[in-house]
Amino acid sequence: MAHIPLRMCVACREMKPAKELIRIVMDKETGRAEIDIGKKRSGRGAYICRDMECIKKAVKRRSLERQLGCVNAAEIYAQAEEMV
Repeated sequence: MAHIPLRMCVACREMKPAKELIRIVMDKETGRAEIDIGKKRSGRGAYICRDMECIKKAVKRRSLERQLGCVNAAEIYAQAEEMV
């Protein structure tokens, strides 16, 4: 049986398989966050469920701003909504 990495959603705080979540990565140099589609980029990351409820909850709680300290969180939330 293969090991399945679990990650915690920043909105609902549930542990889920990493493949089911959207990974957001922080670029230290620019201070901007980006969605990591290939899940291969290095740097501090945060995960959010592929669910509209979780995205709305993250917006309300300002989860990405707190987790990553990014300046473009609204842009990332909009991109995540398009992915769902």
